[in-house]
Amino acid sequence: MRAVRYHEHGGPGVLTVEDAERPDPGRGEVRVEVRAAGVNPVDTYFREGSYEPPELPMVPGSDLAGVVDAVGEDVDEFAEGDRVFGTGLGNDRQGTYAEYAVAPTDRLARLPENVDFEEGAAAALVGVTAWRALVDHAGLEPAETCLVHGGSGGVGHVAVQLADAAGARVVTTAAAEYHDRLEELGADSPVDYGREDLADAVVEAAGRPDVILDHRLDDYLDFDAEVGTQGVRVVGIGNTQPEAGFDNVAAARAQEMTLQLMSMYNTPDMSAVLGKLARLLESGDLRPHVSKRYDLDEAAEAQKSVLQNSFFGKLVVTP
Repeated sequence: MRAVRYHEHGGPGVLTVEDAERPDPGRGEVRVEVRAAGVNPVDTYFREGSYEPPELPMVPGSDLAGVVDAVGEDVDEFAEGDRVFGTGLGNDRQGTYAEYAVAPTDRLARLPENVDFEEGAAAALVGVTAWRALVDHAGLEPAETCLVHGGSGGVGHVAVQLADAAGARVVTTAAAEYHDRLEELGADSPVDYGREDLADAVVEAAGRPDVILDHRLDDYLDFDAEVGTQGVRVVGIGNTQPEAGFDNVAAARAQEMTLQLMSMYNTPDMSAVLGKLARLLESGDLRPHVSKRYDLDEAAEAQKSVLQNSFFGKLVVTP
């Protein structure tokens, strides 16, 4: 099979397309003929060596959608020919930028017939991340106000839809060019993140948020304390610099802010969350947007693009 691999850590140039042996599924695993693989910033962290994979050479990629091609021992959940999507690969095992990938059954769910493979791959990692943040950690409730930082991004545009589906009032920050799209996805109040009076604009637009999803903790921790309501629940899913802290701890204490840090890879039951996402995909309540598609030969370009933040939604690789 053809697969993208890196034999050493480094920039996008270490990614090469190679002929690799088609993997066989082990006990509790299935092999998937990959029709689409999501591209995520975390893929670049493993490639660069910020996060250490267990072995090299490594196939990058956490998300996949495709068709079950073979099943291992003790697999009752899936059969050959099933349409599936999943996530959580590319870190402790070989990833998904390949024509075939092996996945444990607890990281997969069935993909509805009315959802295409690219949408399935685009929804997996970001969908589990947003669900884990808003539902599991923040406990977002109907009629609460939810602030989603970076609503045009992969996690952000899915989080907007999940918060809307939960019955929350949704305010999100994004470039003005994306506001109309975000309103179509369920945002009540998109706000231009470049405004000098951003804090005032957020509070003016939707009141003080009960829940905040923060993808840049090094930039927005103090901001979250400033705009949040008393008892605001903040879930941090990312940062651009390793260091993050409060310039004004007293303000955060005064708000009795709760801060929960998380990683999608720690989700205890990915398949259960994926199953719920599948129902939202099937009903049309969740519509991941695929901004651009890349061939395996273009994987390096895809990984460059995913860090530029100049697109709406998700990028996918199609083997």
